[in-house]
Amino acid sequence: MKPAGYRQAIADFIRSQANPPDKLSHQVRLYALAKRLADGQPYDDEVLYAAAWLHDLGVFTGHRPENPAELAAWDNVAYACRQAPQILRQFGFPEAKIPAVLHAIQSHLPSGKPNCFEATLLRDADLLEQLGAIAVLRTVSKVGRDTRFLRHADAVRVLRQNVERLPEQLRLASARHLAAPRVQILNAFLAAVETEADGNDL
Repeated sequence: MKPAGYRQAIADFIRSQANPPDKLSHQVRLYALAKRLADGQPYDDEVLYAAAWLHDLGVFTGHRPENPAELAAWDNVAYACRQAPQILRQFGFPEAKIPAVLHAIQSHLPSGKPNCFEATLLRDADLLEQLGAIAVLRTVSKVGRDTRFLRHADAVRVLRQNVERLPEQLRLASARHLAAPRVQILNAFLAAVETEADGNDL
């Protein structure tokens, strides 16, 4: 299969699996944002593309456990890494690049330690997705359908943790530059929530 062919096959597969459907848009934005962060530096676009599209497979309904206790202990990153090789091979992705894809997926969380540029791009882009207006949409949409977000207060707590902890964990200067307005937007949102709640429960 030609490169354009397996790229389309990967995207079509994720589109078919993304449930709830709104989770799909993260993959599209993440890949575009990660490319932007490269800021003209060379990188392996095939590795970045595959990792961006496959990294969250384990958070989709139908791939993760439904039992709350099992879900609380679920390692969605490990699941994605287990599934990714067979998916990539099925679509004709270059075998030699699969380990790099897996490393990028494994290290995309804030706690991750990327050791290549593609993994760093993916991680910083994923951190940026947790800041700003998009972060508000993504986080608040989980209220009532994710065991971690029973009330709006849970979403506000996570957003506050994000804005306090994530900016300093960004590795790339390009990411820190893009983070600044996102941090400002998120801080303004949190301040407005606090003012409008006026000490009442959310």
